[in-house]
Amino acid sequence: MRSLTGQCRCRAVSYAVEDAFSYAVNCHCSNCRRATGSAFKPLAGIASGKIAVVEEEAFTARYGDEGQYVHCGQCGSLLYAVVRDGAFVHVSMGTLVDTPSIRPTHHIFVGSKAPWFDITDDLPQHEAFA
Repeated sequence: MRSLTGQCRCRAVSYAVEDAFSYAVNCHCSNCRRATGSAFKPLAGIASGKIAVVEEEAFTARYGDEGQYVHCGQCGSLLYAVVRDGAFVHVSMGTLVDTPSIRPTHHIFVGSKAPWFDITDDLPQHEAFA
């Protein structure tokens, strides 16, 4: 299985993840917008056992209920979120250095998207989680 590398903005934290994502979406929820400072967050879901921090693990910071949001402790970049009772990880696709084979297939939480942003692609849009 091909392995991908991901990094934070300051490059203090690197992770390795298998190129075996189960799904990829563009999330427009207010939490993802606030976490990224962007109109939406492209994320890719994968089983939690297929990702590992490989460099400077001491610099990771966890936020949220039971530490499900993993950030770089130096620059604050959101690397991934542990979801679905720890079974899956949502990788922030913008932190991937290598190009994954998967692409987002739809938009979620468009019912709460930023009013100043227009979705201009033809991907399906869902008001909430789909």
